[in-house]
Amino acid sequence: MDLVYNNHGNDTIVGASHGWIAILKDGDDLNPYASYSEPKHIPLPPLVTMRHCQTKIITNVSMSSSCPDAAKFLGAQLSFCKPASQSSKPEWTNIRIKNPCFYSSRVVFSKKEEMFRILGYGGHLMGSWDPCKPSEDPKLQILHFQKIPKLPKATRELMDSCCKSEHLVESPAGETFLVKMYRKTSEISKGGIAKMKTRALMVFKIDEEGNAVYTQDIGDLVIFLSDSELFCAPAASFPGLHSNHVEFLEAFNEVAYIDLSGHAFISYIDSHFPAYYIPPQKI
Repeated sequence: MDLVYNNHGNDTIVGASHGWIAILKDGDDLNPYASYSEPKHIPLPPLVTMRHCQTKIITNVSMSSSCPDAAKFLGAQLSFCKPASQSSKPEWTNIRIKNPCFYSSRVVFSKKEEMFRILGYGGHLMGSWDPCKPSEDPKLQILHFQKIPKLPKATRELMDSCCKSEHLVESPAGETFLVKMYRKTSEISKGGIAKMKTRALMVFKIDEEGNAVYTQDIGDLVIFLSDSELFCAPAASFPGLHSNHVEFLEAFNEVAYIDLSGHAFISYIDSHFPAYYIPPQKI
C-alpha cells in the first residue's frame, strides 16, 4: 500500500486523508505521493488479513497528526501502521472490532482527542482507539440526540423511505459534528446502476458528555463529505466557499450543496467528478 497525492498509473485508489491519496498496488502494498512534479512516496508494508476478516474492500483510510495511519475494512478488521523511520520498519497492527455496529462505518482521526474514532451504525454509539496503544477494547460513548425538530408527516415519510448514513467530522477548533444523510434512488443507469440523490440532511453538534444537539448553524464552517476523510474548513479563509454549508461529492453519481439554514438545497447527478475533496494545504 502507498500514500500518494495523485492517481499513479493503473493502481487502485482506496482512500484519501490530509491531501494524501492511498493506492493499493499489486501484492497488497499501500503507497503515497505529493505532486506530479516532485512526488512524495511513502510505501507501507503489505496488508495482513486477520482470520475470518477481509482486506479487499477498504472502507477508508485516515492519517493522524503523529504519523500512525489507520485503514478501516468492511467487516471486523481495523489496522494501524506507522511509516518507517530511521530506527524502525513499518508494520501493521491489526485490531479485531467486536461490535458489528462498527463494521461498515468509516474511521476518522480526532486531532483534539488524539484518537481514531468510528461511529456505529445509526449514530448512537461512538468508539475511540488510541493509535499509540491499539486495543480491541475501545473507549465507548453513547450519544444522546437532542432538539430534534418536529417535521411534517410527508417529510418524515420521505426520510423513512431513504437509505441512511451517519458521518463524523471535526472542525479546526476541535468541535465534533455528526452528519445524518438521507438518500434515495433517483434513476437507474443503462448499466443497471442505481443513481442516488440526497433528499434530506441533518447536522448534530456533539459535546464531551455525548449530547448530540441538532443545529442549523455551524457558523463560518463548510463541511466536506466525499470518499476522502471528512473535514471542515472556514469559509472566510478561502474564496468561493459559503459559510454554514455542507458539500457532498460521490464519484460517478451525485454532487450536492446544502445550506443548513434551509435556504438552498442543490443536488444533481454528474458522472465525471473525482470522488475526493482535498483539504486546503499550507503552501
